Amino acid sequence: MQVSAPTDLFVEEIVASTPQGDRIKYCLQCGTCSGICPHGFAMDTLPRRLIAALRVHEFGQLVTNETGWLCVSCFACTEACPADIPLTQGLMSYMKSQLMLRGVIPGELKTAFENSRRYGNVMGESPRKRSDWTLGLPFPVPVLAQHRKPVDVLWYVGDYASYHPRVIRTATAFAKVLNALGISFGILGPEEVSDGDAPRLAGERGLFEMLAVKNIKAMGRHGFGEVVTTDAHAFNVMKNEYPAVGAGFTVKHHTQFLAERLDELKKHLRFEHPRKITYHDPCALGRANRNYVFEEPRRVLEAIPGVELVEMYRNRTTSFCCGGGGGGMWLDGFVWEHTKARTSEWRVMEAARTGAQVLAIACPYEAPRFEDAAKSTNIAHQLAVRDIAELVAEAM
Repeated sequence: MQVSAPTDLFVEEIVASTPQGDRIKYCLQCGTCSGICPHGFAMDTLPRRLIAALRVHEFGQLVTNETGWLCVSCFACTEACPADIPLTQGLMSYMKSQLMLRGVIPGELKTAFENSRRYGNVMGESPRKRSDWTLGLPFPVPVLAQHRKPVDVLWYVGDYASYHPRVIRTATAFAKVLNALGISFGILGPEEVSDGDAPRLAGERGLFEMLAVKNIKAMGRHGFGEVVTTDAHAFNVMKNEYPAVGAGFTVKHHTQFLAERLDELKKHLRFEHPRKITYHDPCALGRANRNYVFEEPRRVLEAIPGVELVEMYRNRTTSFCCGGGGGGMWLDGFVWEHTKARTSEWRVMEAARTGAQVLAIACPYEAPRFEDAAKSTNIAHQLAVRDIAELVAEAM
């Protein structure tokens, strides 16, 4: 879509959907966004170039270039921008929506979105099986539609923790922790659908709103004190985007929830883990949500007896993306075709250089991505990947 002036149709779209979107007019063309982008070396549609094209009325020519899908919405460009332009959630999201309108979308990602629309999860699994992961646990995990009693915590589990074999281990670990702490909690089970963060950042605003409204309505049928989620992306989108479509609940990431209960939690941490652990800051907990949830995960890790926490060179606001956000979980083949590289491999090698035996994580995308990366880089024997909930459960 060509525009007649740099402040009309395009900026109107950005301003309408993004707080401070009008700051796009203040781009300095400094190139910081291009330099910090993990896939910048292979992208023809970096933020700087998109804005320059807009100013000379050539934006429409760039939004047919498929390398725009190399943006995995890690928010590194937004964090680093000296003009405070909301590049990721504004400019890049809009660019992707234009690509989709033109039918320029990788098949894997298209399938994931179609699955979310049809089945309520990106895997295309039956909604009836959403709580099957709880079967076999030595204690009940209440499904609220059956439980029919108010609970203190409504746990939003998410797609990957409900269906992916590796991430189910995180879900069972957190269930054990909640049970040990005596927390009154329940899950939505079949009423729960995808959180919608990936389609939102990929420019599929309509799909995001449909999923958000379904989750909000499902939650509204039950009595609870607060929402807790083990999914960093769900935390970010529910906290910062759901209120615009009618949500009025408090939401916390599971590391925040545990950090608030450290005194009680420490009473249950009976087994020492004399290991060096390094922690990967998920983009969705830090740069993306601007609430910067950095210290709570570290406090929980340091509470585990015997743990020595060591930092990677890139941490907190400069953390390096795993490559799974913004639809990246379903773009691995596309990314490899264009880059011949994987950010997850770069990250696990950085973790190994700290001397850590464990890479601690706090997002469901990271366990399968980092474990595969550790295998492909031949360091799986020296670097285990564990969600913080798993490490806490092991220490119990």
